[in-house]
Amino acid sequence: MPDIAAVKAALAGQRIETPSWGYGNSGTRFKVFTRAGVPRDPYEKLDDAARVHEFTGVAPKVSLHIPWDKVDDYAVLSTYAKDRGLELGAINSNTFQDDAYRLGSVCHPDPKVRRKAVEHLLECVDIMDATGSADLKLWFADGTNYPGQDDVVARQDRLAEALAEVYGRLGDDQRLLLEYKLFEPSFYTTDVPDWGTSYAHCLRLGPRAQVVVDTGHHAPGTNIEFIVAFLLREGKLGGFDFNSRFYADDDLMVGSADPFQLFRIMHEVAKNGGLDRAANVAFMLDQCHNVEAKIPAVIRSVMNVQEATAKALLVDLDALAAAQAAGDVLAAHAVLMDAYDTDVRPLLREVREERGLHPDPVAAYAASGWQERIAAERVGGEQAGWGA
Repeated sequence: MPDIAAVKAALAGQRIETPSWGYGNSGTRFKVFTRAGVPRDPYEKLDDAARVHEFTGVAPKVSLHIPWDKVDDYAVLSTYAKDRGLELGAINSNTFQDDAYRLGSVCHPDPKVRRKAVEHLLECVDIMDATGSADLKLWFADGTNYPGQDDVVARQDRLAEALAEVYGRLGDDQRLLLEYKLFEPSFYTTDVPDWGTSYAHCLRLGPRAQVVVDTGHHAPGTNIEFIVAFLLREGKLGGFDFNSRFYADDDLMVGSADPFQLFRIMHEVAKNGGLDRAANVAFMLDQCHNVEAKIPAVIRSVMNVQEATAKALLVDLDALAAAQAAGDVLAAHAVLMDAYDTDVRPLLREVREERGLHPDPVAAYAASGWQERIAAERVGGEQAGWGA
């Protein structure tokens, strides 16, 4: 049976990175919905992220998105974060919102456009240097919509060339994390459509290039936990973008649509050493909160990851191995289901209380008065939002 003290220690040591854009306005393709108290700049985003960490105790890192989080002095922003018990995490690039990128960015047929995109990526590395960030996270909307629109192999060559230049600019303690997306906005070919494409490019680049698994960017029925286990085995799992979805894209809260899938993923992570600090797997949220309140949604998302992790840590690995070795299919499955069916909320409340935290982070936030305060104070200016 799992050692409960060890399970508690693992849960207390868990670190989940929240996205700056998760605190801003967002919406569907038809409407961006505004909400009172939304941050107006990166500093106010950090103020909100600090509340998430205050009440959960496991969210000290905040991902930035450039240019959405551009400031004049990134050292000042980094200090601002540290003063609030936070640190700046991954730097996310943006090569999908400029008119020049209509036919792609680093894969564009025009070398001038490719140069523009690469210069932006190099700027992001400069920002990493200024903030102390170790991770450059890349996602490309590049692809084609029609057969014959461009040369598929030539686009892969352009991608490889751009990645190699950026990889060569990284410091010794920095790494490149390459995300992938099955489709959208490119519907015929996507230049980095799946984990295999990302893995192949990262393998060619070197040991400081790793794959980001976005849990909402797969075809229906894809076995994401297999991908996670494979990449962990190869030392190529750099991090997650946690979210959930039903049909296509990824903008639901992690664990909301299919909590059993999240458990299965975290089981492979826990069993294969992915929770160890040495594995250096970044557990990041990547969500847009369109109809729900921002900060409580981020808190709830963190709690969903915690609950899936707790259940994964309760899997009796000795009993599982014995059943697998004996070829006892139902017994092996039952071991997993016993852990999944466990109500881990009392355990997590206990872990929080032992750390001096309120046992219910959502209730603690609601009682804090922060939401009412920011709604009253953040009047005027331009609210941050997707693309702002």
